[in-house]
Amino acid sequence: MSPGLIVICGPTATGKSSLAMAIAQKFSLPILSADSRQVYQEFNIGTAKPTLREQQQVPHFLIDLVAPTATLSVAQYQRQAQSLIQQFQDQGIVPLLTGGTGLYIKSITHNLKIPRVAPHPQLRSQLGQWDQAILHHWLQQVDSPSAQRIHPRDRLRTLRALEVFYVTGKPLSQQQGESPVSYPILFLGLDLLDRTQQTQRICDRTHQMFALGWIEEVKGIVERYGPALPLLKTLGYAEILDYLQGRANLPTTQQAIVRHTRQFAKRQRTWFRANPDIHWFDPSAPGAFEKMMESAALFLESTAA
Repeated sequence: MSPGLIVICGPTATGKSSLAMAIAQKFSLPILSADSRQVYQEFNIGTAKPTLREQQQVPHFLIDLVAPTATLSVAQYQRQAQSLIQQFQDQGIVPLLTGGTGLYIKSITHNLKIPRVAPHPQLRSQLGQWDQAILHHWLQQVDSPSAQRIHPRDRLRTLRALEVFYVTGKPLSQQQGESPVSYPILFLGLDLLDRTQQTQRICDRTHQMFALGWIEEVKGIVERYGPALPLLKTLGYAEILDYLQGRANLPTTQQAIVRHTRQFAKRQRTWFRANPDIHWFDPSAPGAFEKMMESAALFLESTAA
């Protein structure tokens, strides 16, 4: 039995990072991020990126990979993640893969076949001049299956699917596939059954991010890269940019972030619930933490046997 992989997943604000830190510290394991925005430098507070102290306590990987002006495709992420996992497993170490980006996780656990199409800045620039609703409508015309999977407001994935189609002449959905991995995987899913409690967690985390200096972080990014930076159109950053440009006051901005985060969590829940291999836990339930720690211990024991 070869060393496997532990995956900690689920909607946002359910305690994935805390659980990963606890397991990693107890069993001396490395943490691999599965967050599509933590790969970008300088986007720290709004992405809940591990702090320097947390990184000193536990080795973290797949964060701060590229500059905010660069683009990291899923295929590039997949290659780096698979390489790291192989390196750790060759040393007899089981890595932890944790985060809320379902496609990142699936690219690893299902060994997705991803078109190796390099980013085309000129094409993206041309497409980027159009409104997101129009881009998504175009995607529906040329690649309906991808359009059904990609949320109408997900500009980055919409642009990527159109880019693949225009570069290769084939829909992204026709170039994808998957195959089983050669090692065992333990999926630990976290989700709060009490949606009111989750909303409160989202509210608390949002206010904490503001207290940590989220507005100042966005100000600095705008000063260095300008307001048109694509990453500034993502959850939280887009709302704060509206605030900085005078289109909303602070309470309205915070309320919008909470509302949009709740909607995002719902989409994450739908994605992850489709995976029958995930063992689900309500982190607020009595004894849940101990059960998850025990599951990790048993898995590590079984893969080391």
